[in-house]
Amino acid sequence: MSELDPMHLDTAPVLALLAAYRPQDADELHALERIVQFVSETPAFADRLTPIAHITASAWVTDPSRQKALLLHHKKLDIWVQPGGHVESNDTSLPAASLRELREETGLADARLVSEGIFDIDIHGIPARGSLAAHDHMDIRFWFESSQTHTILSDESHELAWMDREAIDRVTHEASIWRMVNKTLTNR
Repeated sequence: MSELDPMHLDTAPVLALLAAYRPQDADELHALERIVQFVSETPAFADRLTPIAHITASAWVTDPSRQKALLLHHKKLDIWVQPGGHVESNDTSLPAASLRELREETGLADARLVSEGIFDIDIHGIPARGSLAAHDHMDIRFWFESSQTHTILSDESHELAWMDREAIDRVTHEASIWRMVNKTLTNR
């Protein structure tokens, strides 16, 4: 993190993570290009107060057998998504922010990072709410595994559940969720 402003992650490590990432499809390629440009041009790229957009960090969590993923029903957005959210001042990196969000939103203590690199990226709009204008979350996602079945519901969610492909299909058809499902969950 920058010594000048603790809310800003250093640009170089984030750009290095992005440079190493290989997008799976045209949507991810377009998102990657936009995110690289944004991080390169915006010193406060991870600050939630940056009005047009900011980087967020999410955790895609599967069980070790890769039969299920952990999703939560987000209260404010009223949709099923992976754990994740804003980068905080004490986060030393995007993977650290992702792990912190995962633990805060699910109570998983044994989650381990599957790979040090980025797992998936997405840009999605967040509607205006209160004094906050509509803006984009440029979401950097990391893949974790956990064998812990007991979860703790945070006040940010209505529900939290381990789901197989069929259960996920019942709650969402969001393309970015299904891209992660297809990258990780088996068809058994």
